[in-house]
Amino acid sequence: MGDRRPSLVRTVGRVRPSDLRGDYPAWLLRAAIGIPSVSGRELPVAGFLAEQMTALGFTSHIDEVGNVHGVIGPAAGPTVLLLGHIDTVPGRVPVCQVGDLLYGRGSVDAKGAMVAMICAAARTGQVRLHVVGAVGEEVAGSRGARYVMATVPRPAAVVIGEPSGWDGVCLGYKGRIGIGYEMRQPPLHTSSPEPTAVERAVRFTQDVQGYLRGLSQEQDPVAFGVATGTLTRLDGDLARAEAFLTCRVPPGFDFAALERFARSRPHSRIWVDERVPGVTRPRADPVVSHLRAAIAAQGARPVLKFKAGTSDMNTLDPWGVPMAAYGPGDAHLDHTSDEHIPLSDLYRAIDVLSLALPRLARQLARVPHARAHPLEA
Repeated sequence: MGDRRPSLVRTVGRVRPSDLRGDYPAWLLRAAIGIPSVSGRELPVAGFLAEQMTALGFTSHIDEVGNVHGVIGPAAGPTVLLLGHIDTVPGRVPVCQVGDLLYGRGSVDAKGAMVAMICAAARTGQVRLHVVGAVGEEVAGSRGARYVMATVPRPAAVVIGEPSGWDGVCLGYKGRIGIGYEMRQPPLHTSSPEPTAVERAVRFTQDVQGYLRGLSQEQDPVAFGVATGTLTRLDGDLARAEAFLTCRVPPGFDFAALERFARSRPHSRIWVDERVPGVTRPRADPVVSHLRAAIAAQGARPVLKFKAGTSDMNTLDPWGVPMAAYGPGDAHLDHTSDEHIPLSDLYRAIDVLSLALPRLARQLARVPHARAHPLEA
């Protein structure tokens, strides 16, 4: 593919179509990951992407919660929503390029997918596409995606921008619930046989983890059908303790039963931060089918994946439209200090989306109920 080292010179004015096959996508990704955007502090990168989408011919704006939007293509026909997220987890990964590999926080999760969607949408031209860079995906609440659901007319189909590998398509994500625990009790002497507050917190954690393990006979903790609980915070002493568990759960999980079990354990206070159901899509879903076909057209065998984490696909699932997650990058590098993406995979992902999106739109146009309401520019 040649050396596509992005220039450090900022792009000014309109972006030419030929740029989308040259250095511009790599430059755009490097610039985007060079703008820190930890959840809650996404505005600078949103402004940058709005500016770049305008240069690419989109009608762009930033909404009230900080999501960046870009709409391109003719108003007639079905609209396909391409939604990624622009926030990252904390942690500094110096931005640098080593050969084909571009390092930086967010390069995989998920600015790589965001850039691929922007560039593919700009290349496609004849399809009505609405690109959204959502805020707040990496924290409980999915504020950005929920605001999109509340304010954007239901599209005909959705592609979620998440790392699946350029030759992979994600059909499902586990759900999530976070459980907080607090215990306060009179202080005890360390010689007392009664459990201390922090011991009770540890026992609570073990009880919840045991409850979740008992729901399935599957032994692999990352299997899609298995519920798991991870202790993410523990603080306490003899008289007081707090703990927090993040639980990943399969589709159809009974959140109410878990809460009843948690409240049946000795405690001073129990709370939950969110209840996000798991989601799956069939292989025959039109978005899945066209992404698979486009990957095969690039000479690769498509890999279908189910993820143990959650994404904005969980949040947008109630729309009930064709949907799948796609984007370049190895999800095993999410949130790590080694986060990096091969630029060659970024370009392959752009090619896949550029081929799949027009085909998907043509199929949707043949289905009358798939025509979404026109989006306001």
